[in-house]
Amino acid sequence: MTARVLMFQGTGSDVGKSLMVAGLARAFVRRGLSVMPFKPQNMSNNAAVTADGGEIGRAQALQARAAGVPLSVHMNPVLLKPQSETGAQVVVQGKVIGKAKAVDYQHMKAGLMPRVLESFEHLKAKADIILIEGAGSASEVNLRANDIANMGFARAANAPVILIGDIDRGGVIASLVGTKAVLDADDAAMIHGFIVNRFRGDPNLFDEGMRIISDKTGWNPIGLLPHFADANRLPAEDALGLTAPGQHKPGAKIRIAVPILPHISNFDDLDPLEAEPDVELIRVRQGDVIPANCALVLICGSKSTIADLSALKSSGLDVDIKAHARRGGFVLGLCGGYQMLGNTVADPDGIEGTPNTIEGLGLLDIDTVLTGDKRLVSVIGQSFDHVSFSGYEMHVGVTTGNDNMRPFSTMGDHAEGAISADGRVFGTYIHGLFADDNQRSAWLERLGGESSALNYEAQVDDVLDRLADHMERHLDLDALLAIAR
Repeated sequence: MTARVLMFQGTGSDVGKSLMVAGLARAFVRRGLSVMPFKPQNMSNNAAVTADGGEIGRAQALQARAAGVPLSVHMNPVLLKPQSETGAQVVVQGKVIGKAKAVDYQHMKAGLMPRVLESFEHLKAKADIILIEGAGSASEVNLRANDIANMGFARAANAPVILIGDIDRGGVIASLVGTKAVLDADDAAMIHGFIVNRFRGDPNLFDEGMRIISDKTGWNPIGLLPHFADANRLPAEDALGLTAPGQHKPGAKIRIAVPILPHISNFDDLDPLEAEPDVELIRVRQGDVIPANCALVLICGSKSTIADLSALKSSGLDVDIKAHARRGGFVLGLCGGYQMLGNTVADPDGIEGTPNTIEGLGLLDIDTVLTGDKRLVSVIGQSFDHVSFSGYEMHVGVTTGNDNMRPFSTMGDHAEGAISADGRVFGTYIHGLFADDNQRSAWLERLGGESSALNYEAQVDDVLDRLADHMERHLDLDALLAIAR
């Protein structure tokens, strides 16, 4: 089997490429095709553990779910996980190979292309069609040399391209036509069609706009895709999903405060809670305060625990969290958030930057040393209250201390996590807890609410089905299949 291929690039970041691929993957599977998602290079601190023991971007995990296939490191062979404003951890075919500053990474890319193409060929042997997602903007011609994410990959893989523009941002005609204007002629020739995404209002009003774009570019109009309101019920690809305010729910019985730290990671842990009608998630940014009426302060994972712990302290949120705990409120730390709750976090090998040791919040009697290989594993087990769960671990570090004698969870003969002596502060390395309906229900009851009536996983699949229906109605899927080669 040698798959047909089709690549989706955008006029900019966050124009809807990830959800476009997810929706089309589900739509094509329902037409009887086997589909594989592929993104040559991703930049995100939201990651998922794969069946073959590595990690890929969370967006590719959602796309694989839409396609009904197991996760593989080959779906996202290069993953960049930002650790600072100018540098990132570099993950290749699921494994960390080191760190790089942005300028240094530009020189690394040429050496990564063979690994990217190797992964691509691996997937081509397993599907009828590969849906490829580009990264950022196709018009970043200043980064075209050694490109592995957009036109550089399209040319190397001979992948026809569909360009996506976001009308919700304004200027979509200029952004699509302007992309054609700045691209090298051979790169522009790879683009065979365009989609205008997130339209609101009467589509007839943009008929002339679609014609103008087509006339000025020579590209085939694949469709004008209306805004899909339930997109926010699917996991966001990156931290741009946290910039919007959370849903205000005046009638909510449970309020959960979540500090939004600079290097927050795997924040899709929040999605199942946000889906609960009786839960209001309050995003607490630097300069805000933890509301006094919250039942729980939830500290998410971090790609740079020491830097985020420093940010927590400099903003004064550490004082608020300790005050919340003194009032008898619950505190839960997930992964990096768990490490922050302890007495110290030490980085003797400089995994996150300069070797350093920093005092934690002191709410758990534990200490963490950032050392050893990254633990990447799917897990099933029971929490301290004998409630089953499934989830995954993705972390570097060894945590030890007196409060580990009261573990958060057990998985076979392995215990992990910690609980404070008063039973109000919890820390665990397990991600994905709240996607488990049993575990989420137990937490809602603990926080004074009622057991959940939501089947979260079924809801995600229902949204993917409706996204596929949406694309069938508004896009020319037959044209896309005809363009694929």
